[in-house]
Amino acid sequence: MNYLNLDKSKTTNTVKELNILLADYHLYYQKLRNFHWNIIGHNFFDLHEQFEEMYDDAKVKIDEIAERILTLRFQPESNYTDYLKMSNLSEASSEIEDFQMVAALLDDHGTIISQMRKVVDVADKDGDEGTIDLIGAYIRELEKTSWMLDAWIMKKEEKQHS
Repeated sequence: MNYLNLDKSKTTNTVKELNILLADYHLYYQKLRNFHWNIIGHNFFDLHEQFEEMYDDAKVKIDEIAERILTLRFQPESNYTDYLKMSNLSEASSEIEDFQMVAALLDDHGTIISQMRKVVDVADKDGDEGTIDLIGAYIRELEKTSWMLDAWIMKKEEKQHS
């Protein structure tokens, strides 16, 4: 790995955390597809479109995380059986309401952001600025999406209390 000037024995820890993040993103992606397919009710149009935007973004990130692992000269995990074991996330029912869907995604965002921060911490110890840069941008983007979803829930809660 001379062209990266990174010690492969040190990047092993970063790759382990990246693979967990990859597993998290796969479960998150599938949850978004589930919600996109199964949203019903008054907020159908808004959330159907929002979930599609979010799963399109997740799909790109899945590819970029896997490619980062490959760049570090390791193999990304690629089986759902392994993802289910590794991931910090869990699957969701198809039969929940819009408010519950958004709340579940916000919970997942907190978990994913925590895993991203773990990746950044480990990559920092390994001197891996490329991974830090990639994941740092993901943190910023997911925080913004979380803020927007949280604003939607606050609006919904205000209507329920009126």
